[in-house]
Amino acid sequence: MTVQPRIERTTSTCPHDCPSVCALEVEVIDGATIGRVRGNPRHSYTAGVVCAKVARYAERIHHPDRLTQPLIRTGPKGSGSFAPIGWDEALDRVAEAFRAAEAAHGPEAVWPYYYAGTMGLVMRDGINRLRHAKGYSGQFSTICTTLAWSGYIAGTGRLGGVDPREIAESDCVVIWGTNPVHTQVNLMTHVQAARKNRGAKVVVVDIYDNPTMKQADLALLLRPGTDGALACAVMHVLFRDGLADRDYMARFTDCPEELEEHLATRDPAWAAAITGLTVEEIERFAHLVGGTKNTFFRLGYGFARSRNGAANMHAALCIPAVTGAWQHRGGGAFHSNSGVFGLNKRLIEGLDAVRPGTRMLDQSQIGRVLTGDPEALRGGPPVTAMLIQNTNPVSVAPEQELVKRGFARDDLFVCVHEQFMTETARMADLVLPATMFLEHDDLYTGGGQQHIQLGLKRIDPPALCRSNHDVIVALSQRLGAEHPGFSMSPRELIDVTLKASRRGSLAEMEGEGFLDVQPSFERAHFLDGFAYPDRRFRFRPDWTKVPVAQDGPRGPAMPPLPDHWEAPLMSATPDHPFRLATSPARNFLNSSFTETPTSLAKERHPTVMIHPEDAGPLGIGEGAWVRLSNDRGAVTLRATLFSGLRRGVLIAESIWPNDAYPDGRGINTLTGADAAAPFGGAAFHDNHVAIAPLAIAPSEAAPLPTEALPH
Repeated sequence: MTVQPRIERTTSTCPHDCPSVCALEVEVIDGATIGRVRGNPRHSYTAGVVCAKVARYAERIHHPDRLTQPLIRTGPKGSGSFAPIGWDEALDRVAEAFRAAEAAHGPEAVWPYYYAGTMGLVMRDGINRLRHAKGYSGQFSTICTTLAWSGYIAGTGRLGGVDPREIAESDCVVIWGTNPVHTQVNLMTHVQAARKNRGAKVVVVDIYDNPTMKQADLALLLRPGTDGALACAVMHVLFRDGLADRDYMARFTDCPEELEEHLATRDPAWAAAITGLTVEEIERFAHLVGGTKNTFFRLGYGFARSRNGAANMHAALCIPAVTGAWQHRGGGAFHSNSGVFGLNKRLIEGLDAVRPGTRMLDQSQIGRVLTGDPEALRGGPPVTAMLIQNTNPVSVAPEQELVKRGFARDDLFVCVHEQFMTETARMADLVLPATMFLEHDDLYTGGGQQHIQLGLKRIDPPALCRSNHDVIVALSQRLGAEHPGFSMSPRELIDVTLKASRRGSLAEMEGEGFLDVQPSFERAHFLDGFAYPDRRFRFRPDWTKVPVAQDGPRGPAMPPLPDHWEAPLMSATPDHPFRLATSPARNFLNSSFTETPTSLAKERHPTVMIHPEDAGPLGIGEGAWVRLSNDRGAVTLRATLFSGLRRGVLIAESIWPNDAYPDGRGINTLTGADAAAPFGGAAFHDNHVAIAPLAIAPSEAAPLPTEALPH
């Protein structure tokens, strides 16, 4: 008789670096393994939908190549030669290396380094408690949000906006600077509801004809970095044709008359020459949003990938302030709700132990930091010891050749706590096996929505895997670091954080698993005023004083009013005439899921999209091997001919591991880490390169593609 497995359906939260932070229903089979993963239909934003890569999460959590025991390096750095080691000995060695670094150069020689491999507050941010308690070097996290948040907050004064569920009540939805079909599929659920129930028009603004653009009623294909010009021309038309809400601006904005005068010369013909759009497309867009008062502007993280991204985000955000769309249900703008949760993370992060004056090292400039650049080191000591959790800088950080050179230093000790043998782990001295999200307790907030959510332990991890929290606590004991948070379990930290934040308790949240904290309609729409002292939206922000988490002004002075701004290093050169953007792939999430069989099969191998009219004169055919190069290095991959982008633009959907390329150099070999204005940030989609066909195909070449990209 066949024994049927016992399947329990339970709840959780997706931990990955995605604005949707989906509420999940997970099948637990015989209390030990997971089966299907679905969206939780009781969650009003997730609405029962998850992306395909998370739906097949069993491939990842039960992957045969998952790390399951501590390892110590036995060969040269990067060789992949490791041997098993016990947990106690491994942690003793980490503590010994940290003490040696501190004895030689002071505590700032130790740099705990992390990011968003999990978005759980306990497992992601707990590393800061060790940092603060010991006085180790700080991390200025610039690799993702800095430019976009700075541009948005420049206008509104705080990070928040219209309830994203109101998209379903809009008559026009503008999706600008994001490809949610690839990166946050739940957004499209609400867009389709607006289209089905209200006949809403959908506008998509992007730099290539991706799957989101294919769903648009009006698809606006821009040259990269020209969003500000489009926004200015739209506002020019709004003022010119009587579509601006002058009463709203008089009550809620700082200088509408000055803005109108400034925009007098920024007409559609001016913008068409800059953006590549036609005058007719710009006019149509302007009249659509000007004539549809409840237009919802969903502004994405694409703005954070250009050197002028903060200025472009602010310019796009000014449009609903000119139309007065904020006044209407389903109208206004939204980028992130990360500023609305109000959680007190003192115990999780050890915020009461912060030591004033401790240097902050730029996360994006890790290559410069590890190769001893005095400016990147802020005039302080070298970094000689690191603990890395939740990130894979040898794949994802800019200036890869510098990053690799830095990690290859013999005098640098690195411990990586990971789930797979990533390229960063291969460069480590010690590798520790980490739990996954269904194997520990954590608390989540969703920037793309408005819920605080639980993700509680549902199955046991492989026997020797330990959580990030466990590792931080064990090191604190060995290093003599003192803080109350080190003596608490993850559940206790969650409970005390909720209570200290007046957001209920763990017991109260355990039933449903999430708490809706959406602000009132008046606050979300800024009808009680914007978050500046005079309660007015800023068309003319003081860019040096934008109230965003930052480490001081960086980069050049920015335009005082919305404009097209060619920031330094943006212009093409004769030697490097093509603009390269490294846009998100559908089946990867940064460097996560690059190990799962289905994701690999669907993506196949690295490619670069090039317009056929650019490819022809260069002798580049479909599937040809090409070399992309600039002053930072060169990358070898296959070309695919694609007419859905502007000439002079290349798109490489990423992030593939470096070893997926014939010469071991991944796409971030070509990306820069120069700090962009106003407060830093990595411009991943803002690189100028040359492209040339290879006369001889690399011997390691994968088979030619059987079908053209993109998907």
